[in-house]
Amino acid sequence: MTRLESIGHAARQASRTLGILPRLAKDRALSAIAEALETHTDTLLAANQRDVAAGREKGLSAAMLDRLLLTEARIAGLARDTRSVMALPDPVGTDIEGRILPNGLRLMRRRIPIGVLGVIYEARPNVTVDVAVLAVKTGNAVILRGGSETLHSNLALVSVIRDAIESAGLPKNAVQAIEDPDRSLVSELLQLDQYVDMIIPRGGAALHALCRKQSTIPVITGGIGICHVFVDEHADLERAVDIVENAKVQRPSVCNALDTLLVHRNVAQGFLPAVAERLQKSDVLLKVTSEVETTLHRAGSTIRRDLAGPEDFDQEWLSLILGVRLVDDINEAIAHIHQHSSEHSDAILTQHLGHANQFINEVHSAAVYVNASTRFTDGGQFGLGAEVAISTQKLHARGPMGLEELTTYKWIGIGDGHIRAS
Repeated sequence: MTRLESIGHAARQASRTLGILPRLAKDRALSAIAEALETHTDTLLAANQRDVAAGREKGLSAAMLDRLLLTEARIAGLARDTRSVMALPDPVGTDIEGRILPNGLRLMRRRIPIGVLGVIYEARPNVTVDVAVLAVKTGNAVILRGGSETLHSNLALVSVIRDAIESAGLPKNAVQAIEDPDRSLVSELLQLDQYVDMIIPRGGAALHALCRKQSTIPVITGGIGICHVFVDEHADLERAVDIVENAKVQRPSVCNALDTLLVHRNVAQGFLPAVAERLQKSDVLLKVTSEVETTLHRAGSTIRRDLAGPEDFDQEWLSLILGVRLVDDINEAIAHIHQHSSEHSDAILTQHLGHANQFINEVHSAAVYVNASTRFTDGGQFGLGAEVAISTQKLHARGPMGLEELTTYKWIGIGDGHIRAS
């Protein structure tokens, strides 16, 4: 048995124990995790600083370093999110539906844990906590494989979490990490179908493609955001500037940040200079079409900008870069989104009810917004406490994956000597 097979076997055994525990026992473990994060903040920050320093030496981008960074405030936020999950109802054991058949057989669909999750992620140490907490709450064991750039942070977090779980009386192997950064272990994990029930990749397009190609285990894909905001001719332009700024600038390195701004041609002359002036304060670089360049030039805008290349509207920027183009109407905006969106998060800003409904009905992204920032596509913001991933696929789960999305169900039939006649 290889080292990874041993991890898988231990996870399977832990999942069987975890899957039948009452809510009180699981919540006790979550409380212990939250307290441990707060108690060991200095240790976690020290480990994270080793990763950040190494990342700077390797020349990681500012966006990647931001994803990698832990601060006291972020650790406090992770502890707070853990307690939020603790306060949520436990979906395990709840009946989704029930019916009595004409022959008197009683049928129910009951939520149960998926079993063992394999989660592969890059440069996001907060994922270690989010996934572990949601897994424990739903009675799932988890095998974590973080990126080499977060090795010290993840090892420290997993150690703290495992000790906390054990102190609460749960099997510490409910949360395990692959400590060796050897990339070949990712391929081995993807073939570990004897023990692992679901693979969840959180990273770039290359990671998702690798998982889809090599995995013998069901894969949940998503988390890649090419997000759009369409400013309709009926938009409240003053509020639109605030929304665009928030969607682009608040945290540009995350998947729900704005990548492409579509502006109705009828409001471009008034809106583009105003939004450019606001974004310039945050040193945003625009990738613009020739029409947008002409409008900004005539208005005397000095914001940094380049003409957009043929691939620029297919980019998830993850930085302070924003694509901008004009459209004739809502139909052209929707057509652009259909062609370029990753179906993560897309928004329309409009006071026209008909246009809002058309956008909702025709844009099939995991999250669709009217007069709101795309930054809300987040487990905590959706009231899920945290998220294990944001799914953009159409089967099993879409959008932020919280507690219910980490369960499956079984049919239960209760009879009274029932036998099938034909």
